[in-house]
Amino acid sequence: MYRILIVDDEPMIRKGLQKLVEQSELPIESLRTAENGVVALQRIQEERPDFLFTDIRMPKMDGLELCARVAEMDADIQVVVISGYGDFEYAQKCLSYGVKEYLLKPVNIKGFQHVLEKLIRNQSKVSSESFVAVTKLEQWAGRMEQAVWMLQQAELDCVVEEIQAELKANKLKLNRVSDILQEIHTLLHQRLNVRDVYFMQGELDLTGAVSEEEAWLRFTTAISGYLDELRIKRKGKLKDPVEEAKHYIETHLAEEVSLEEVADFIGLNPSYFSQLFKQSTAETFVQYRTRRRMEKAKKLLQQPQWRITDISGEVGYADHPHFTKTFKKYEGCLPSEYRQQMGIRS
Repeated sequence: MYRILIVDDEPMIRKGLQKLVEQSELPIESLRTAENGVVALQRIQEERPDFLFTDIRMPKMDGLELCARVAEMDADIQVVVISGYGDFEYAQKCLSYGVKEYLLKPVNIKGFQHVLEKLIRNQSKVSSESFVAVTKLEQWAGRMEQAVWMLQQAELDCVVEEIQAELKANKLKLNRVSDILQEIHTLLHQRLNVRDVYFMQGELDLTGAVSEEEAWLRFTTAISGYLDELRIKRKGKLKDPVEEAKHYIETHLAEEVSLEEVADFIGLNPSYFSQLFKQSTAETFVQYRTRRRMEKAKKLLQQPQWRITDISGEVGYADHPHFTKTFKKYEGCLPSEYRQQMGIRS
């Protein structure tokens, strides 16, 4: 199954190329278009194509710059440049960016089919060079399943290091690494749920990962999350960990509580807790804590017996100027001005 992206600022040409692709009877996973290089880069970040067909002359970002940006990504994207006769010398500059094929306008069926066949042959070669056996993936997933089920973090880390070393030795591109990590995670998730003891909710989304480091961080965070989820389930905790965290923050607003401290209190890995908290609340830990502090400060400011300097300490700000600055950023006015709006003299 192939992913294809067509980039041209002329709608008729985009439609014509789409038709040629559809007529080729190529097994297509996705066929998308973009009207210029800027939109094309957005499409590529969303989903890496196998084949990219791009015009030379386009507004906002032309084909030459697009080819340069794609080359910087170090991705297995085969690029075909489409140009008119007058742009031929310009198109040749793209060769320095790894472009191997070009099509002259107007594009005919025979020429397009010839280029497409060459792309497929090249893709087969790339796929064979970066091949990792399914049995290997299943073996890794099996070992990880056992490590998670037995709550063996050290063994889990060992398997991850082994996978990382093998993929690095194969010199795989980012999109291939992401595909493999996604497949391992899917296999692990299925294996854990097949046990039919607990339903594991772990998810992994590598969409938009711009580097291998980011892809691996998301992967390891998701995997470690299974350990944390299993610990909670085995303790028989009926409370939602995020709700527990909120309650802990609420009762410690006067203190400088850290994410690590709260994660330790509820028994979760800090990275996993951070991800879980944001998914559940649509806020980061710090954003949530700040909002709750400011909301408490507003309630206290409405009570004349409280001095503003005492309120800053009551909501966790030993540095009064920092409290004032944060309150103004959150509410749009100083604490003293807020009080005046309430008809209270400071």
